[in-house]
Formats: sequence, C-alpha cells, structure tokens
Amino acid sequence: MPATPTIGPEPMVKKSEPLLYLASSSPRRQAILKALRLEFSVEAVEVDESPLAEESPEQLVLRLATAKAAAARVDASRFVLGSDTVVVLDGEVLGKPRDREEAVAMLLCLSGRRHSVLTGVALRGPHGVRTTLSRTDVRFREISRDEALAYWQSGEPCDKAGAYGIQGLGGVFVEAIEGSYSGVVGLPVYETGKLLQDAGIDVLVRQTDHDG
Repeated sequence: MPATPTIGPEPMVKKSEPLLYLASSSPRRQAILKALRLEFSVEAVEVDESPLAEESPEQLVLRLATAKAAAARVDASRFVLGSDTVVVLDGEVLGKPRDREEAVAMLLCLSGRRHSVLTGVALRGPHGVRTTLSRTDVRFREISRDEALAYWQSGEPCDKAGAYGIQGLGGVFVEAIEGSYSGVVGLPVYETGKLLQDAGIDVLVRQTDHDG
C-alpha cells in the first residue's frame, strides 16, 4: 500500500514591500502623506540632532533629513523620506524644549515677532539621495507668560521645534505666515511632491490610476 503523503504547513506568502517609507514616527508627517493618499510604511529612526560647529540652520536640517533617510533599514531598491524641522529666530535655532521653563522662554522670545521655520526633506532611492529645503516666515502676536504656561500645560509644545504646533492650539498665536503651512507642520507638500515626481512617483497620476 503506497505511503500517505505528508502534508506540511502551507508556505508563507511574503507580502510585497511598499515602494515608499517614511523615516519618522511623527503623526503629523504621516497625516500629510496620508492626505496625499500615498501608500507608505513607517520606519522610525533615531539620529543625533546636535548641530555641528559653524553649521547654518539650512545645513543642519538638510543634514539631519539625509541622516534620517540613511538610518532607515530599508532595501536600497525602495524610497525613503527623511525630514527635519527647526525654528530660527535671529539666526538661532530653537529646537524642542527640554522642560517647561525652556518652552515658556521660547514662546516669550517669539512673542510679537517674526521667525522662520526651515524644513529639510531628503528622498533616498535606488539612484542616490535628493534633498530640498522649505522656508516659511511666521509672525506671532503678543503672548503673555500666563498664556505660555497654559499652553505648556496642554502638552502640545513638548515635542515640537520652537515649542509650538501651528496645526493645534499653537495656531492661536499665529498672525500670519508667508510660505508653506505644511512645511511648518513638518513636511512641505509642494517640495515633497516635487522630490517624489523627480524620482518617478507622481502623486496625481498614481491617484488617477488608482481611481480608475
């Protein structure tokens, strides 16, 4: 009598890897890519964000964006977006506040004044790395110390450059902006779309094809 064949476990089917990865755990950057209806996966990374000696704010954000894209453990045939944002006042970079007092001090320095928000974006792909820079001028109204303290208590300033988020409660301080709103949030749509398009990923054409 012939032996009964042994039936083993079904072979695991490997899911196709996404074409695009975001080297950031930032929910704000993820929301911007989702709004563009792009399919992507998140590959969170950590890099040392300390500025180098004699490094300009522009050089800083482009270097860090590139470093984040490079740090993602993603196959070289895929595309990886890295981004970094800083607030600049009188040539000084205002990063994320370490505590309440630093956050309040930042907000009071920005009070009633104009500052710049720089966001560097890097796209790593099979043919190397491309970078772009977004600059937006933001003008704040006058802010009282009580308002700054109350804003800190909301929890919003903790992980944001310059101790504020324009897309949240921090928007009440903003009188006007000149430039990219999405760049202030953390990922400039125009500049990012141009990088993707130059790499062969056209947001609108892909979306049209998807919708049939």
